[in-house]
Amino acid sequence: MSIAMRPSQALRLWQQVMLSQVRDDAPDLTMRQTAILFTIYLDPPPHTVRGLAARLNVTKPVITRALDTMGALKLVSRHRDELDKRNVLIKRTVEGALFVERFGDGIIARAHELPI
Repeated sequence: MSIAMRPSQALRLWQQVMLSQVRDDAPDLTMRQTAILFTIYLDPPPHTVRGLAARLNVTKPVITRALDTMGALKLVSRHRDELDKRNVLIKRTVEGALFVERFGDGIIARAHELPI
């Protein structure tokens, strides 16, 4: 599905989505953490620290720090790969799935409020 938007409309939508996140009692994630979280939930698994670092073009420590924060918030969990102990698999959680779904719902709601 394609929608036509002017840059000012796209920016207004993004602003409204961000404002609703700030006003809500949702976890306060950085842009990088949000990008990692959405990659975990929107791209098919399995997800590893190494794979996420390559996908987002950042270092493994960047991914690890973000996962530390998101793990503490129960948005993701980490487990050693039983087949290759060098890999850490990142798993989705119920809390994380709900967060991502609510975020998507918020985008839809804010988009409906945009002036035509």
